Order: sequence, then C-alpha cells, then structure tokens
Amino acid sequence: MTAPTRRLMSTQDLVLIALFCAIIVALGLVPPVTIAIVPVPITLQTLGVMLAGAVLGPVRGACACALVVLLTVLGLPVLAGGRGGLGVIPGPTGGYLLGWIPGAFVTGLLVQRVAIRLTGRVPQLAAHFAACVAGGLLTVYAIGIPWTALTTGLGMGKAAAGALYFAVGDLLKAAAAAAVAHNVRRSYPIEPR
Repeated sequence: MTAPTRRLMSTQDLVLIALFCAIIVALGLVPPVTIAIVPVPITLQTLGVMLAGAVLGPVRGACACALVVLLTVLGLPVLAGGRGGLGVIPGPTGGYLLGWIPGAFVTGLLVQRVAIRLTGRVPQLAAHFAACVAGGLLTVYAIGIPWTALTTGLGMGKAAAGALYFAVGDLLKAAAAAAVAHNVRRSYPIEPR
C-alpha cells in the first residue's frame, strides 16, 4: 500500500482563494484617489492584498492575488475605477499590481512563521502589523516604484517621492488589516498555507 497522497488544493482552499479575490475586487469599487505627482491612484485594494496574506497564509494569499491579476489581464474591470485589460500591465500601475502576488506571499509567510507563534494579544497584533507592512508596503513598493519609474520616465527619485504619498494611507491599511486578521484568526482559526 502506498502512503496517502495529499491534494494540492482542497475545496476549502479554493473557496477561500475565491472569497479573498472577491474581497479585493469589491474593495476596488471604492473610487480611486489620484494625485498629480505620479500616475498611480490610491485605492483600498491593497488592504485586501494584506488581508489575503495575513488571513490565508502565503500560498493561498498569493493565489487570491494572482487570480485578481489574471482576471485583470483577461479584461474584466476588477481594478479600482473599473480598469482592466492586458494594457494595465505595461502601464505605470502594472508593477504595483504584479507586486500584490509576492506582497501577499511575504505577508502570509511572516504571519505564519512569526505572528501566530507568539503569545499575548499585543505581540501578536504587532507582528501582524509588521507582516502587513513588510509584505503589503515594502514588497509591493519594491516592485511598483521601479516599474513606475521605467514606464513613465519619471526616474527613481520622483517615483519614490510619489510613493511617499501612499505611505500614510498604506500604514493605516496595514493597521486595519492586522487588527482584522488577528481577530479573524482568534474567532475562526484558519491554518495559514
């Protein structure tokens, strides 16, 4: 007899991935805020990216974001402002969009390896926040800023300065995502994968 084989994805995994994909898309219904310095709007969808990683874990969180990217490339208007289509990728926001996938992965990995292993509410909450900042901000910015600089000709300095306008809002989103993920994990424990 052979050892039982484990399926790559369970039905629960697929449902959770689809659910968080839908959450990210729904957060795109809130109109984006544009700023004059860079051609990248401020949206609530990065909140969904952080939540996906922090609640689902690295693999499922990244899969939920990859599904949003796939739907975008297929032409569905799933991004803030009703944007979608293959033309989004080579544009100034393409790097941020593609950065969602590793951003959710990093967030989930840090929650899985650090945050849920800590004891006490405050240390767990602080670790969730740090994971959301590392994945949802630093990782996404590390891909988005150079992409914007390259596609717009702004240069790295101006693209990075423009990204600073997002930082305060993104830190607030990271705090909200950390609080929600921590409370979801306490009331409905989902094994991060």
